[in-house]
Amino acid sequence: MLDVLSGKTATVPPVWMMRQAGRYLPEYRATREQAGSFLDLCFSPKLAAEVTFQPIRRFGFDAAILFSDILVVPHALGQTVSFAAGEGPRLAPVVNAENVDRFGTFDLGKLDAVIEAVGLIKAGLPPEVTFLGFCGAPWTVATYMVAGEGTPDQAPARTLAYRDPATFQKLMDALVEASITYLVAQFRAGVDAVQLFDTWGGILPPLEFDRWVIAPAKKIVDGVRSQVPGAKIIAFPRGAGTQLERFVGEVPVDAVGLDWTMDLKFARERIQSKVVVQGNLDPLLLIAGGEALDRGVDAILEAFSGRPFVFNLGHGITPDAPIANVERMLKRVRGA
Repeated sequence: MLDVLSGKTATVPPVWMMRQAGRYLPEYRATREQAGSFLDLCFSPKLAAEVTFQPIRRFGFDAAILFSDILVVPHALGQTVSFAAGEGPRLAPVVNAENVDRFGTFDLGKLDAVIEAVGLIKAGLPPEVTFLGFCGAPWTVATYMVAGEGTPDQAPARTLAYRDPATFQKLMDALVEASITYLVAQFRAGVDAVQLFDTWGGILPPLEFDRWVIAPAKKIVDGVRSQVPGAKIIAFPRGAGTQLERFVGEVPVDAVGLDWTMDLKFARERIQSKVVVQGNLDPLLLIAGGEALDRGVDAILEAFSGRPFVFNLGHGITPDAPIANVERMLKRVRGA
């Protein structure tokens, strides 16, 4: 995978899946029960390492990704983070114009357990498996910090950014600096490359996309590489659509993730001609299985073959995906 991220074309593309360590695996569910809460699992180095290893043992993916969560960054900025069963994350107090300054100091020490897990994972991974770290992009993390929870339209963060861009900029600046510090720590602890997840980037119109997605991503890439020269970085601005062309023109990442809505012809001609692409199978095809899954895999292989690319999903695998369909996908990709 590192060869592909360096621009080399592989006969068989490297493959991994976003959320590949998760609830669709019985071994993950057993480990999660042992840990207790989701955050307890994230902050238990040995258990976080174990669930990172699980999909590698079962499927032999070409990359392992650190098991953690994007919301450990707000935790290290002083915001209380919890996960309610069946309800998703809760953050308090919500960030607003009156309290934004209290979230400007990032305490990396609060993430010592995550960095310890990185070391354990690096020591235990087969040498041929690329080790990916990650963090959430500032815009996506900010949407949770301002709303205090996940929302369908990210209206609280979007409204604050429109009404009080100076306040929102303070939050984004703090998140940029936190992200740089956190990713550099992951590299120094042993990851080979990192991915920047901007799950909600595509919800913004062009001017706001430039300010809150492109500009912070460029600052993070430049900031990380100033301390880790040559750092391999993948960006995933989900839902960016045609704005992705502008993104890759301005943010010097090594690869860009494509969501499942991305037109393959557009991606090959306008994106893959500039940067390595990663993606973009619809996660629901792993539910459907059968010939529909085969057609989806084949379309991606046909579109991106002959140039460097990483096979992945267009977003995270869902908890109800049958393991047999993951195995079928891998066989199809690898020609087995």
